[in-house]
Amino acid sequence: MARRTSMILGAALALLGLAGAVAVSRKAESPPASAAEPTPAPAARAVGETIGIWKPPPGVEELALWPGRPPDMEGAAKAAEFSKTGTNPSRFAGLPVTGVYNVSTPTMAIFRPKGPSRRAAILVFPGGGFQQLAIDLEGTDACDWITARGMVCVLVKYRVPNSNHHYDAACNCSVTPRHLTALQDAQRAIRLVRARAPSLGIDPGRIGVMGFSAGGYLVAQTSNIVEPAYPPVDPLDRVSSRPNFAMALYPGHLCRAGRSLDPAIHVGKQTPPTFLVQAWDDPTDPICNSVVYARALDSAGVPTEIHLFAAGGHAFALRRTGHGVDVWPALLENWLKEIAIL
Repeated sequence: MARRTSMILGAALALLGLAGAVAVSRKAESPPASAAEPTPAPAARAVGETIGIWKPPPGVEELALWPGRPPDMEGAAKAAEFSKTGTNPSRFAGLPVTGVYNVSTPTMAIFRPKGPSRRAAILVFPGGGFQQLAIDLEGTDACDWITARGMVCVLVKYRVPNSNHHYDAACNCSVTPRHLTALQDAQRAIRLVRARAPSLGIDPGRIGVMGFSAGGYLVAQTSNIVEPAYPPVDPLDRVSSRPNFAMALYPGHLCRAGRSLDPAIHVGKQTPPTFLVQAWDDPTDPICNSVVYARALDSAGVPTEIHLFAAGGHAFALRRTGHGVDVWPALLENWLKEIAIL
């Protein structure tokens, strides 16, 4: 497959506001000039509800990622997991958005394909700044899209908060924790899916990853970091955790000081074909994140497709915005056909 890099610039449209967002990941390089990340606050929503531990829809299998206690839990927050749902009429097509907090027992939910199987699977990593997970906006919505095209969708509920490179309001700075527990969970989930390929009805060489915002950073990490981020816990950890294709939607945490790529990301010829989408007016994760990664992919000869839109803001996901960025799912579907997944 020949290397392909394309860029689409949408028409200049009005900037989307961020007020009232339930799940939005913060720019990793520095905080915005305003205040802290708009985490859910009842006063900022038309409707708000706090509920218990999030569970997938009925009939969807959910599995623990680890056979026992996950690795490197020392010092982790002891607060109980909960989820919070809110509705902001001016964003996310006016539909509810659910954030999941304090995940200490990571899981993966397996959504089976609708219609004829393509014998492929995509693991989905929701965003949330490694503080929370936008579990429906950037999780179940994506699984609905994926399964409608005949692929297995695996929604990964990875550990948060502070489980990877993140903004820390206490020091007004970016922090990289000693143990990247979100990456541990992402690697483990890919291994589990590959090991379960026969029972899932998929080809172990047709496993992709899709991530939004902070989840897009996990896409880049799993695409390029093949060394285990944790000591092996069982024979499954001998299975490869590198995906076969990758999709990062408005990724963050990649563009570091001096507008250079995160030095921990070493792109090479084994990096999988990658699809990138970002909006030029994203106030949370600037387009630098996609651009520096696309340049590294291009330099390594990795087949890459990048779409940059003039407007769309952050966390547009698959909800309609009225901007040109709304066409990105159709562009992704075409790309999946070109790499012979669809």
